[in-house]
Amino acid sequence: MSKTKVDSTGIDLTDNFAFTGTVTGTPGITEADQWRLTASKASTGDITANLERVDTGGFGYIGTGMTESSGIFTFPTTGIYSVTFNMFADNYVRVSTLTTTDNSTFVTAAKTKGDISGGEAASCIFLFDVTDTSTHKVKFKFHQGTGTLQGSTSENETHFTFIRLGDT
Repeated sequence: MSKTKVDSTGIDLTDNFAFTGTVTGTPGITEADQWRLTASKASTGDITANLERVDTGGFGYIGTGMTESSGIFTFPTTGIYSVTFNMFADNYVRVSTLTTTDNSTFVTAAKTKGDISGGEAASCIFLFDVTDTSTHKVKFKFHQGTGTLQGSTSENETHFTFIRLGDT
């Protein structure tokens, strides 16, 4: 294959150039949001209360953002999302991310545990292909343990991050 070189003597680098074509493909991250547990949770079960969108420390989100009702999160648009459950706990705790694709049956998609006295942080991440925003949802669960999930309204302790990575 022969390569053609551009003759630099015919280019004036002080000229202004304009793009007149069409850009296609994903324009980058179009949705990113973060929520947190606002009060500590000592009992096992779904995390259904004490949730808020992060609102401190210069927080900002991209796009429409997630919506939440009784601990079930709804995605604003279709796409492939990175869903991260970041838990901060004292003593032994096991947590999981659950997803549904039929707006009814939730299955465990990712889980993690912490097992140390004095506080520990752990994360579980799941890439979720949201093909329908009315049926594809996510929730989080405290499965078992002798510890407490830590929550706060002023800083991220136990929190959830949602980032749309691209088209489905």
